[in-house]
Amino acid sequence: MRSAAMKSFLAKPGQVGGEWRLIDADGKTLGRLAVDVATVLMGKHRPTYTPHVLTGDVVVIVNARKIRLTGRKMEQMEYDRYSYHPGGRKVVPIADMLARHPERVIQRAVWRMLPHNKLGRAMMKRMKVYGGPEHPHTAQQPKPLNKQWRSGEKSGVGLA
Repeated sequence: MRSAAMKSFLAKPGQVGGEWRLIDADGKTLGRLAVDVATVLMGKHRPTYTPHVLTGDVVVIVNARKIRLTGRKMEQMEYDRYSYHPGGRKVVPIADMLARHPERVIQRAVWRMLPHNKLGRAMMKRMKVYGGPEHPHTAQQPKPLNKQWRSGEKSGVGLA
């Protein structure tokens, strides 16, 4: 075969533009939502996906306060942080985190599914999370994601 027919497409920075996507987190499971958001942020839902280039979309998540956790995670799951000083360990239950800062719960879940480098940090900047139903990005006209949710119900979350 000719070598011209065997070439793969590799996107260059700025060559692939991202769209704005809107996700309503009301009643969605945290981990399943985070998987879909991470996939869209990385750009793996596009045929032009390139691992070393930012090819994903901008994601706006609303109703983060109404996210759902399965099992006994609301009672058992905790977030740890440590100041590297003696006695500097802080433990915050997820129920308290959802009450005070619901957007941080989704941000942490998505961050753990992205690459931990400069590209992953750039992807995180393209995710906007809001606890309530309102967001200030109406001028960008975000489109809802439309895919069958994993449990079979129809919703606006998922890949296009």
